[in-house]
Amino acid sequence: MAVEPTWISNAWYVAGWDAEIDTAPLARTICGVPMVFYRRLDRSVVAMRDACPHRLLPLSMGLREGDSIRCKYHGLKIGPDGVAEEMPLKSEAVNRRICVETYVVAEKHRFVWVWIGDRAQADPALIPDLWPCSAEGWVFDGGYYHVACDYRLMVDNLMDLTHETHVHAGSIGQPEIMEAPIATRVDGDEVVVERWMPGIEAPPFWKEALKREGPVDRWQICRFLLPSAVMIDVGVAPSGAGATLADHDHGVRGMVVDFMTPESADTHHYFWGMARNFDIGDAGFTARFKAQQGGVFAQDKVVLEAQQRAIKANPELKLSAYRIDEGGTRSRQMITRAIKRTTTGFERELA
Repeated sequence: MAVEPTWISNAWYVAGWDAEIDTAPLARTICGVPMVFYRRLDRSVVAMRDACPHRLLPLSMGLREGDSIRCKYHGLKIGPDGVAEEMPLKSEAVNRRICVETYVVAEKHRFVWVWIGDRAQADPALIPDLWPCSAEGWVFDGGYYHVACDYRLMVDNLMDLTHETHVHAGSIGQPEIMEAPIATRVDGDEVVVERWMPGIEAPPFWKEALKREGPVDRWQICRFLLPSAVMIDVGVAPSGAGATLADHDHGVRGMVVDFMTPESADTHHYFWGMARNFDIGDAGFTARFKAQQGGVFAQDKVVLEAQQRAIKANPELKLSAYRIDEGGTRSRQMITRAIKRTTTGFERELA
C-alpha cells in the first residue's frame, strides 16, 4: 500500500548553508532521499544520491579526488556528473552505464538549494523570495538544527506566535502577545498572520536592540511561503514615531527567516536566521544576536520534539485547532493542495 506523501515535490528545498557545504562530502537526507553534497574545485556544488552503485556504501564516506569521489569500499570512482570514471579493477574497462542519480542545485540567499522532483522543471526563479537575506542595507546570518518532528509542526509553531509568552518568557515573550488581536488572510500562494501591539514595554531581546527605554509599538507579521518557508517581519519602534503595520522602518526591524526541509515523516532540517536593517556593520553584535536567536529556537526544538513524541504515543487523539491556529491551519491546507497538484500518479494508484 502506498504511503501518502507529506511534502511537496517539484520544489526547491534548502540543503544547507553556503558555509556548511565544502570540499568534504556532506551527507543529508532530503525528502526521504539520502544525498551527498560537496563542492568542485571551482566551488560549484555537486549533489548526488548517497549510495555507491556497486555495494551501496554511502559515497559520503568516500575520498575526494579532484571533482570526483571514490567509494571507500572497493574504489569505484564516480565523476561529478554521477557517471563512473574508474572501475575497482584498474584492468577493467570503464562501464559508463554505471551511474549515480544527481540532483539540480542552486545557490541563493546564503543557502544551497536542491530541487526535489522532475529535474526538467527545476527553474531557479521558483526559489522562494527570501529577499532580506540578499537586500542591500540588510545583514543576514543564522544557524541549523536537526529537529525530530514533522516539519509541519514547526510551520504551526512559527505561524502562531502566541506561544512566545510561555515558551520564550525572558527573551521575546510577553503577555501582550496573548492579548493583541490577530488578523489572518490568504494572499495568493502565501498565508499571512499580523499582530500589532502599540504602547507596550519592549521585551529584553528588543529593548537591547533598540538601545533605549520607554514604550514601544511592536509588530509581528508571519508569512508562509510554499513549499515550507516562514518569514516573520518583527521589530519595535518608539511609541509616537509613526510606525504602522504597513510602514514600520521607524525603529529596529528584523526578518526572521525559517526554512523547514523534510528529512522523513517525523524529522526535518531547520534552517533559521535573521536579517536586520540596523547595526549592519557591527559583526560582534551579529554574532551575539545569532547566539541569542539560537537559544530561542532551541526552546522551540525541545517543545516540538516532545509534541511529536506525544503524537506517536497517543495515536487515537487528534490535534485541535483554535482561533490562534488559523495561520498554521491555512498553511497546512495550502501544503495539502500543492501536494495533490504534484502527486496525480499517487492518486491514481489509490483509486
